[in-house]
Amino acid sequence: MPQIKFYKHDPIPLEMHKVKIVQQLTLLPVCERLERIRAAGFNTFQLHNADVFLDMLTDSGVNAMSDQMQSAMLRPDDAYAGSETFFRMNAKLTELFGMKHLLPAHQGRACENILAMRFVKPGNCVIMNYHFTTAKAHITRLGGRVEELVKAEGLAPRSDLPFKGDIDLEALEACIRKETPANVPFFRLEAGTNLIGGQPVSFANMKAATDICRKYGILTVMDASLLQDNLYFIKTREPGMADKPVREIARMIADLFDIIYFSGRKFGFARGGGLLVRDEALYHSMEDLVPMFEGFLTYGGMSVREMEAMTVGFDESMEMDVISQAPQFIGYCVDRLDAAGVPVITPGGGLGAHLNAMEFVPHIPQQEYPAGALAAALYLCGGIRGMERGTLSEEREPDGSERFASMELLRLAFPRRVFTLSQTEYVIDRVRWLYDHRELVGGLRFVHEPKTLRFFTGVLEAASDWPEKLAEAYAEEFGKDQ
Repeated sequence: MPQIKFYKHDPIPLEMHKVKIVQQLTLLPVCERLERIRAAGFNTFQLHNADVFLDMLTDSGVNAMSDQMQSAMLRPDDAYAGSETFFRMNAKLTELFGMKHLLPAHQGRACENILAMRFVKPGNCVIMNYHFTTAKAHITRLGGRVEELVKAEGLAPRSDLPFKGDIDLEALEACIRKETPANVPFFRLEAGTNLIGGQPVSFANMKAATDICRKYGILTVMDASLLQDNLYFIKTREPGMADKPVREIARMIADLFDIIYFSGRKFGFARGGGLLVRDEALYHSMEDLVPMFEGFLTYGGMSVREMEAMTVGFDESMEMDVISQAPQFIGYCVDRLDAAGVPVITPGGGLGAHLNAMEFVPHIPQQEYPAGALAAALYLCGGIRGMERGTLSEEREPDGSERFASMELLRLAFPRRVFTLSQTEYVIDRVRWLYDHRELVGGLRFVHEPKTLRFFTGVLEAASDWPEKLAEAYAEEFGKDQ
C-alpha cells in the first residue's frame, strides 16, 4: 500500500484491491447477543459464526484469497503420491527460501508436533523469544520446558520501540551456558510475536541470535507464520532495509535458519502448513512422522486445491501492496484508539490491534480472566468477536494454581484483505463506548475447564450479573435492535 496523497482529506489506508466476492453479515440485537454469549459459555471460540457481525477472532484460515489464488484452485493434481501440485509448491518455497526439503502438514501446530516429537526429551529446555500456545503445549507434554527471553521492553504495553519481539541476546547466551548446549534441542524464534501484540523482530536481532546459537552448535528454527507482517516492518522500520526488495529480505532471513515452519492459514493465505529443512539428513530424520500423523509426503493432510492457492499466496506475500494492507489498518486502528485514551499495545504490530485489559478493566483480578471478560463484553457491545490472549490462554501449574500471563490482551485480528475502513471505524467506535462504560464489566469463572488448551473449549460463567447490566446500558444508548 503506497502512501497515496489526498487533496482535501487526512491520509488514510487505501486498499490496493477491489472486492469481487462478498459474504452477507448480520448484526443481531443486543438482547440476542446476550443470549448467544451466555450459551457459548462466555467463550468467543464457542460462538456460532452466524451470530457474529465482525469476526476478529483470528487471521488463521480466514484471509481473503485473490482472484489468482482462486483460479489456481482449478489446476490441482489430486494424486495420492507424487502429486505435481506438491512439486510446484516445493519449487516455489525453494525459490523464495533456498531450502530444498519440504515436509507438508495440515497446519502450523502439526509442524510443531513433528518438531517436538523429533527433538524434545524430558528435561530439555527450548529457548525462544516468546511462546505460542500450541508450540509450548507440544514441548511441555513431552516433558520439556520453555524459556522465554524477549527483551524486557517487549512486555511494556506502551512503547515506541519498533521491534518489541527482539530476543535479549545477553540472556540467550547466558541461558545456553546455564542449560548447556546438549540440553537445548533447538532455538525457536517467532517472526511476529503472537501473544504480546504481534510485535516484529528485527533482522539484526535475528542474525545476532542465530550467530550465538551457531557458536554453540544449537539448531535454529523460525516460526514464519506471521512472516509477511514481519517483512513489512523490517522494510519500513529497520535502518538500511527500505531499498531492499521484500524477496531479498525474506531470503536474507531464511539463510539464518536450519528449519523454517509455517501455518499456511496465515503465511500463504490458504489452509495448510509445512516444514522447510536445509539439511537432507535432518529432513530424513523427520519424514516418517508425516505419513504417520499427517498424510503422505506429497500432501501432508492438505487439500491439493489449497496447496495450489497457497503457492500463489507465497508469491503475493512478497509484494508490498499485499503485505502492507493489514499492518496499515492495524496501525490506523491502534493510533485512533490510543488518541482517544483507550489502553492499547503500541506501536501497532502485525496480526491485529491489541487492547490492554489490565488497564482497560483494572478492577477485574487476573484469576477472573480480565481479557476473556473483555472479549465477551465487546461481543455484547457490537457483535465483534475478538480473542483472549492472557491468563485464560495459559495452562495451570502442576499443583493446580493459576499461571498468570505476563500480559492480558484482547486481540482484534485483521485478516488480510477482509475488512473495510468503515468496518474498522465501527470497531473503534464500539471499543470507545465500552471503555467509557468499563466499570460495568465483571469477571468470569470456569464451569468446565479442559486440562490442555482450555481457551479453545472451556465453558465459563459471569461472576455476577454484569452482562445483563452492560446489555441494558448499551440498549439505552443505541436501542434494543442494535
